Amino acid sequence: MKKQLLLMAIAGLFTSMASAADLYVRDLGAGGSYSSISAAITAANDGDRIIIRPKASSLPYIENLTIDKSVTLVSEINFSRYVLQGTITISPLAGRVVTLHNISSNFALNVSSATSAGRTILNVYNSLFTSVTADKANTSLNMSGCTIGGTIALSHGRCTANTCVQFAVNGTALESNPATDDIEIIANNITTGGGGIIVNQKNYTFRLLNNFLPSGNISINLAKNGSSNEIRNNVINYGTYSALYIDVASGTAATFMVLNNELATSTTISSYAEVFNNNTATATVYAFNNISASTFTTVGTIAASGNIGNVSLSINSSTYTVTGTGVVNGGAIDDEYADIDLTRNDIGNFGGSDSWANYWPTSVGNKPQVNYLNTPRRIYTGTTEMNATGSGYTK
Repeated sequence: MKKQLLLMAIAGLFTSMASAADLYVRDLGAGGSYSSISAAITAANDGDRIIIRPKASSLPYIENLTIDKSVTLVSEINFSRYVLQGTITISPLAGRVVTLHNISSNFALNVSSATSAGRTILNVYNSLFTSVTADKANTSLNMSGCTIGGTIALSHGRCTANTCVQFAVNGTALESNPATDDIEIIANNITTGGGGIIVNQKNYTFRLLNNFLPSGNISINLAKNGSSNEIRNNVINYGTYSALYIDVASGTAATFMVLNNELATSTTISSYAEVFNNNTATATVYAFNNISASTFTTVGTIAASGNIGNVSLSINSSTYTVTGTGVVNGGAIDDEYADIDLTRNDIGNFGGSDSWANYWPTSVGNKPQVNYLNTPRRIYTGTTEMNATGSGYTK
């Protein structure tokens, strides 16, 4: 009986795998394909892949898309984007997974509403949009390698190696179907003149690592009660307000580790600081091994150690680097924060195991793109395992 049940399960698996199909979209429906992306979405079933051929001379597919199925959209030509002139709206549903590759659009990508009785997952890779709004409840946004002309808004997810004007992490109400992992914003470029990273959510622990903010700051307005959050190896160069401003609600018992960052703020107004904790009652803030071109200052209750101010620093918004005194090997000495060559942690976005070298290679070529790495530096003895994980995409 057990063998029969096993065979039935295997047969069911192959039946499920066989049901997924590839649907092709080409200009004028060439070769029996669909002539529009919308028509392919209508014909698709959950799990199908829609393969879209870029039009000649980068002509666009002119249509607004509503995606109401678990489908994947990819380009038929590797490393070439197809152009869409129109918006994309994701209709949420518990268990729905939508994956978008290689879209170039001068319009917005949105999730229309919150998901009930489960979660919606939106994956976006190597694409261009004017804005991405996915900050609805019970929605996870995973983005990598994208260029966004405006704001990326999310309530949960992982965003790596994107260029945008601002991140807005929202979630003022408790989610009914929370995810099991953290919010991670890693190795992103917040363009000059951008608003920085604003965290206004209370559902998840967050990690803000190796981001480059040449003219914006990080502002934490709401945090998960009991969470332990990490703000590490960022470059934050903000001359008109505090580089890192923490103002979580009174009574929120949250911890913030501020480590190995380049934090530069104004020296002309005394109330501005590299690190500002406006909740001195229940927010615990540690600021270790950060550097600043200004006098390193803190406001509020902050445990500070190893921070250095008034050092010679140069922020290059073209090469996305910070150089100067104390950058190389200037971070925490703990092996947990070591650089990818196992030397002592460098200050800024090229330091640690989440270095920009992982996500922004100098010569990409026709190679798969890394979109996540977790490579711990601690070596354990005995029976404790050390796990390293990673993921990437090829289109």
